[in-house]
Amino acid sequence: MAKAAAHRAGAHPVTIEGSRERERLRTVVFPEHSDLAIAVAERIIEVIQRETRAKGRVVLGLATGSTPLGVYEELIRRHQAGDVDFSRVITFNLDEYYPMAPDSPHSYHRYMWENFFAHVNIAKENVHIPAGVTPRERVVEACAEYEEASRAAGGIDFQLLGIGKTGHVGFNEPGSDATSRTRIVTLDTLTRKDAAADFFGIDNVPREAVTMGVATILDAKEVALLATGEHKSGIVARAVEGEISTDVAATFLQRHPSVTVYLDLAAAAELTRIKTPWVLQGGVDWTPANIERAVVWLAERTSKAVLKLSAKDYAENQLSPLLARAGAAGPINGQVFNRLRDKIRGRAKLPAHERVLVFSPHPDDDVISMGGILRKLWENENQIVVAYMTSGNIAVFDHDVTRHLDFVERAATSLGLDGTVVKRARATVNAGMEQKAPGDIDIPVVQNLKKFIRESEAIAALAAVGIPASAARFLDLPFYQTGEVRKRPLSDADIAIVLKLFEETKPDLVFVAGDLSDPHGTHRTCKAAVEGALARYKEQKPEVWLYRGAWQEWSLTDADVLVPLSQDELQAKILSIFRHQSQKDTAPFPGYDEREFWQRVEARNLETAARADRLGLAEYYAMEAYVIQRV
Repeated sequence: MAKAAAHRAGAHPVTIEGSRERERLRTVVFPEHSDLAIAVAERIIEVIQRETRAKGRVVLGLATGSTPLGVYEELIRRHQAGDVDFSRVITFNLDEYYPMAPDSPHSYHRYMWENFFAHVNIAKENVHIPAGVTPRERVVEACAEYEEASRAAGGIDFQLLGIGKTGHVGFNEPGSDATSRTRIVTLDTLTRKDAAADFFGIDNVPREAVTMGVATILDAKEVALLATGEHKSGIVARAVEGEISTDVAATFLQRHPSVTVYLDLAAAAELTRIKTPWVLQGGVDWTPANIERAVVWLAERTSKAVLKLSAKDYAENQLSPLLARAGAAGPINGQVFNRLRDKIRGRAKLPAHERVLVFSPHPDDDVISMGGILRKLWENENQIVVAYMTSGNIAVFDHDVTRHLDFVERAATSLGLDGTVVKRARATVNAGMEQKAPGDIDIPVVQNLKKFIRESEAIAALAAVGIPASAARFLDLPFYQTGEVRKRPLSDADIAIVLKLFEETKPDLVFVAGDLSDPHGTHRTCKAAVEGALARYKEQKPEVWLYRGAWQEWSLTDADVLVPLSQDELQAKILSIFRHQSQKDTAPFPGYDEREFWQRVEARNLETAARADRLGLAEYYAMEAYVIQRV
């Protein structure tokens, strides 16, 4: 709310600047995805006000997915504040799965009404979304009618876009050309794979969709392309800095005269001006952090340890300006080596006898991301509380419920339970699961059983790293309690629960998931809940350390703390991850990496240590990485 108040007062979100010489599209980078949402919403409001004054109406092209949700939330807030009127707004959505009933949880019709249209004063007849239930023999005709309807409305004044992993805009997959119009398309395997978690399995994802074409999108008067998260950084760089190609439909936007690409810092990570600004024309702000990044880049580029870099290495790799500042390679090498060395903290350099509060968005993020440091902190006699912020119940397969109920039924007599009652309860659960289509919401008793499965696994995982069950708190935040992948916006009720825990534990040190690649945004929402609670917390503020989730690790240059792990410690961490049996072998929400969570953890912890070793630092078996949040 503080950001919203600042915005009303005329402030603008801060952007990250730099040389744009390699960027073929106008690109704006924001430190946070929330800043991006405010900026895009403000631009849409400007267009609405300008066009309605000029011609009495405005036509918006809209997108779905997780990326635009913040924009829609901000537009709703601004409408409720009286800043924008939607009564003269006409909308055309980009796409819809085919076949897809409009009331399905996966339908873009339902998405738009639940997340936007139902909360503003838009006329129902002004809303246009491609139909997912058109008889196949009429699909071509319906697509032509959709094109004609947008032309009859005067054409799209402002088109909102996201970008897929294949570089698709709308569902214009690789192979789409610049002349394509609204049509039915076959979805790319990668696109269907990315959507698989929402549909509880790739087999349930439709193989086709109806989408506006590239030419339809390029007809819009103004286009905004949005991307957030590290998992989009590679394709974003290809779209912004690469040649136009049918392999990446987003590159066709380079032909449009009025396109702006809006990125958070994570999605911009592979742009040259963010990743390696020293190779561009123009000055670089040689802060200690930028010097560290440049020298580590140089060391890895030349396959040398930091202390072995020569003046020739600097000169031949576009770092002469940095060399000139110091006059010789030695002082720069030493400065960076010492910065990296000082980040390494074994058990003796970690906090002891303090109050530590760990926030875990899902019931396994704690051991996946920080199972090593958890054991060390417990051995250092810290008072540890691990707060599991959501139940994680939607990430449990039905067969796990069946297995646990089978155990209860078999054990009923030994446990002194009424076998008839157990059989009746099991029959109710079985009936609920049999009647449910893939992706449908579980009946309440099944949701609770899945919640209890995740809780019992979390307790077992803590025990594997030496921490007692008494350390666990299950917050079950309300925003998550929808029973489906899509969640509610963060509310005061969520923040109040977190604040109460702060007031109870009075922590000296707090661990928070700082993940930028969480596919469904739960980590971001949980982080916002912690930040909201900290803003209201009246006691002395604790130090906050950010860890990464199952998808990425902090780089050596991003990290402030590197925690070495022995082979035994890494093995204990992996065994604790194994305790989350419902997530073992095939997790319902694996993200963008096919490997099991323990395999990702092992690889990244080993690689972090190996990378440090290659730079000439002390050799360790494995390492975890953390960032200390600057307030």
